[in-house]
Amino acid sequence: MAIDSAEQSQSEIFVENLTFSFLPHNPSVPPSLVDINLTLPKGSRTILIGANGAGKSTLLQILAGKRLVSHGDTNVKIKDRDVFRQYPPGVTFLGTEWAMNPVVRGDIVVADFLNSVGGYRHKSRRDLLLDILDVDLDWHMHAISDGERRRVQLVMGLMGEWDVLLLDEVTVDLDVLVRDDLLKFLKRDSEERGATILYATHIFDGLNDFPTHVAHMRLGSFVTPPTPWPFEDLAAGGPNTQLYSIALQWLRQDRVHRQELERRGRKLRGARRDPVPEDSETFYKKYDYSH
Repeated sequence: MAIDSAEQSQSEIFVENLTFSFLPHNPSVPPSLVDINLTLPKGSRTILIGANGAGKSTLLQILAGKRLVSHGDTNVKIKDRDVFRQYPPGVTFLGTEWAMNPVVRGDIVVADFLNSVGGYRHKSRRDLLLDILDVDLDWHMHAISDGERRRVQLVMGLMGEWDVLLLDEVTVDLDVLVRDDLLKFLKRDSEERGATILYATHIFDGLNDFPTHVAHMRLGSFVTPPTPWPFEDLAAGGPNTQLYSIALQWLRQDRVHRQELERRGRKLRGARRDPVPEDSETFYKKYDYSH
């Protein structure tokens, strides 16, 4: 799909003709992303909705420069700069894998850790985030919970004045109070500085007033491209004016769609209905002494 140059230049995040496969030389493995086209204006806050495996994380990782796409007429830009050849400054990516890194699970005091990544240069924002996320500077990184470690990650990632923020499920470990305070901070920060947020999540309660746009991905493509929120046809009210209800409706449709593909030959999920035991099942029954 061709996108005119004016629309491209006005977009803070711009993606055109993006297809990506983890195994490009294996035709039996479908691409993770198929013909993605995306334009997001400066200052927008977009929620990505989709089932597990829809391609949300892959898209965010490509935008973050963590995966390379080198074929075709793909065009991926942030702040009008090619993310593969001239990555722009001011972009922050926060994903779930950070908390599992052995380096950040070592015996280091949080205050020293934040200073080591430049916390002293962003003192006012760092201190504001320490209060919002309820972080103890005397914590030892190896001795805290996953949720507490996630809070430290967020302080680290957000204390600089980012222009574009890519969030991949990083609020999943937070309790509801801290998450609510964080979302209010992100919304205020976006509004005051014109910063842009693209946020993939599976937790939708408390999000109704956060996004400016909502998008729906299914099996590597957009079913609903980023659309201004709240939707115009829902403005008069009704049962589907909540983002949670919209997400639930979309995800149910995704499951029905996938099950229809399975009836046409796609690999089945769930329990196997074959009445004949597998060889492994027959083997292990010999050593089942629970009866």
